[in-house]
Amino acid sequence: MSPESLLIAIAVVVVLGVGAQWLAWRFRLPSILLLLVCGFVAGPVTGFIDPALLQGNWLFPFVSLSIGIILFEGGLSLRLDELRDVGHVVRNLITVGVAFTGITAAIGAHYLVGFGWPVSVVMGAILTVSGPTVIIPLLRHVRPSGRVGTAAKWEGITIDPIGVILAVLVLEAVILLNEPAAAGHAAKGFTAVAGPLLEVLLLEIVVGLGVSVAGAFFLIVLIRRRLVPDWLQNPMALMTVVAVFALANALQDEAGLLSTTLMGIFMANQRYVSVHKIIEFKEDLRVLLISVLFIVLSARLELSALAYISVGSLLFLGLLMLVIRPLAVMLSSIGTKLTWKEQTFLAWLAPRGIVAAAVASLFSFRLEEYFPEDAARMVPVIFLVIVGTVAVYGLSISPLARRLGLAQPNPQGVLFVGAHAWARQLARVISDLGFGVLMLDSNSTNVARARQEGLTAKRGNVLSEDVVDDLDLSSIGKLVALTPNDEVNSLAALRFSEIFESTGVYQLNARVGNLRAGEGELPLHLRGRPLWGKGATFASLAERFDQGAEIKTFELSEDDDYASLQRRYDDDLVPMALVNADGELRLFTDDQTLTPESDDHVVVLVPSVAHRHGQVGQVPFEQLVARSEVIDLDGSISYEKLVAQAAASLARELSTDVEGLAQALQEGSRYGAAPIAGGVALPHIRLRGIDQSALLLARSRAGIRPTQDDLEASETVHAFFFLVSPEENPEMHLRILANIAGCIDQKDFLEEWLAADDERELKETLLHHDRFLSLFLSAKNTTSGFIGKKVGQIELPPGNSIALIQRGDDFDVPNAETVLQEGDCITIIGDPAGVHRLYKRYRDSDPKTRDD
Repeated sequence: MSPESLLIAIAVVVVLGVGAQWLAWRFRLPSILLLLVCGFVAGPVTGFIDPALLQGNWLFPFVSLSIGIILFEGGLSLRLDELRDVGHVVRNLITVGVAFTGITAAIGAHYLVGFGWPVSVVMGAILTVSGPTVIIPLLRHVRPSGRVGTAAKWEGITIDPIGVILAVLVLEAVILLNEPAAAGHAAKGFTAVAGPLLEVLLLEIVVGLGVSVAGAFFLIVLIRRRLVPDWLQNPMALMTVVAVFALANALQDEAGLLSTTLMGIFMANQRYVSVHKIIEFKEDLRVLLISVLFIVLSARLELSALAYISVGSLLFLGLLMLVIRPLAVMLSSIGTKLTWKEQTFLAWLAPRGIVAAAVASLFSFRLEEYFPEDAARMVPVIFLVIVGTVAVYGLSISPLARRLGLAQPNPQGVLFVGAHAWARQLARVISDLGFGVLMLDSNSTNVARARQEGLTAKRGNVLSEDVVDDLDLSSIGKLVALTPNDEVNSLAALRFSEIFESTGVYQLNARVGNLRAGEGELPLHLRGRPLWGKGATFASLAERFDQGAEIKTFELSEDDDYASLQRRYDDDLVPMALVNADGELRLFTDDQTLTPESDDHVVVLVPSVAHRHGQVGQVPFEQLVARSEVIDLDGSISYEKLVAQAAASLARELSTDVEGLAQALQEGSRYGAAPIAGGVALPHIRLRGIDQSALLLARSRAGIRPTQDDLEASETVHAFFFLVSPEENPEMHLRILANIAGCIDQKDFLEEWLAADDERELKETLLHHDRFLSLFLSAKNTTSGFIGKKVGQIELPPGNSIALIQRGDDFDVPNAETVLQEGDCITIIGDPAGVHRLYKRYRDSDPKTRDD
């Protein structure tokens, strides 16, 4: 065949494989079923892929290596701490269950399909393996509740290497027993081959264990000592897996599969390096390998193989599914706490997958020399078992789980990432509407408070590698990320999109929409669905709750519809969720318009009475920035001297002891309360005996390079933000930190900070561009009416105020009696809509050019 034809054949295999995977996802069908059909049609049926191409010596080494990589990926998902609740069940399933399945399947293959005993025993061993590449997607789709899902996952993954080792030993025994007969000599008895068989077993274990440990150690050292860059970690991991597989196989036949599986388990359970990137890469590689393998293995079948599909083989399939598997589960459940419903679920979940197909193809080649007729029949029969089990289990397990009460047909519950005060308030409202709620937070205080309020909460890091396995998501259908950190919210959405699909993951907006263009955020494909409008950032919502806003539920009717509800609250509502007449929970987002109708229950954030009547003061963060002191250094000083200056200024404002404050700031810096990133440091503490927060800004154009004892990292810092808050108000402290972090995360922040000409411009770098406006007062522009008036006499939109006045080189935080003069530069802060209206009215007075 010409190189062009070979290239086309390779392309067809890849296109058919990935295309079948996509069709399976699109129509919610078992992917292996479509892969087998596509391969069989493309190969023996149409001849589009020439089966002769798939008969070369390259095929079985490729298949064997691919299985090794797939088993390594499977080993990476096995964490030993999961065995606490299901250890006995898993142990029985992979010992008693495997033994019972292997023996009874061998008997069935002999009496129902007509295989000789040698090949029947090999088939029994092969069919002990399950299909993790089928089971894991099924479990993610079904999401069974409680321990049964964990038990099924562990069995599906661990049974493969065990089954493969068993199959290898059985194959070696069969070959050792029949080699003399094939050469025309008398066959050996079992006792004569017991010694060599035991030797094979020991060599498998020793080689597999030794090579896998060496490979894992090599990879850990490379990553831990940073001997390879990040972009080479995945290729290096793949290289190591391939080398481990090849070396183990060279030392002992078929030891490569055990080596790669053990290496994956070792890497998953060590605590020296993170394997999350490797897991993601291997998952993608696994999908491609499975696609190619099933297309290739099914395409190499011949049409004549259909002749081996007989009544006996169909009865054998029924025996495996209806008798052998249920009995194996029943025997394995003796002495465990599995309920009859959980046993029934496990009894109906044993699909065979790529490992069975590939091992059968490999072993049939080995057995062809000794049992040519049975070897030719073995692969078609095992492929029938794969197709039958995947089709029946895949299409029926979800309805069965719902009938047994182990899964919900359409989970509507919500997983909240973040358990702070207003997230708990929202969770309580959702829970009161009858939906499951689970809260996840790394802060033990937040978790404890959630539990005290009757909410289900778990302490954990949403970015940890095993967080998904630690959560019971059986009643959960949505993720809502509400942390102050936009990157954490985005990463949480990205991780859980594999479980809930992209339509079921939501997160807060990163920041309020800017008047200034070009200040982007993370790409949409790396984010969850944006919640509650562009103004609904963590800072703005926390601000509303600080002002007394509440989350309430209203039942709508024809007489009291949503429009009347909006009028009642002067259109100052934030619609958050609704439950329609069908009992479906839906969340309001930027990318979808929901229209509340009669009989719906709508969840909204309503303002406090004081806020509705304009009795709330200035925006807390902007007010804090406006009154903050500024230290602008021309040269460089030590960090210790800077702390002393900052403490002196803050102590005057807070009326507290300067030495104690300086010591607290210095100690807080040493113990991690002064994070450094990108030339910015944020020393912050909470202090007893004060009733308000204070912020001090410090700039050093030359830069200050703290020593290792001063701060966590040693790099040149140009911007320091010293924050002191009351000990009794940690949530306000965190909200202010979140506001500052949101500002300094802007890509041009440090450049603008260093370029600022004076104190006013320095402070403006910390203000959201849609929440402040600077106006230069002059008799020649539209602000002429301000001149000569007191600040309290200036009519501004509700929620806006004059926060700062620059008069020459002096800066002042005004009060209501402060008189404005020509030449003043005033900074107005507050509600974005009001700021925008003021800008449109007074744009000719803006000292800077601003984008509309």
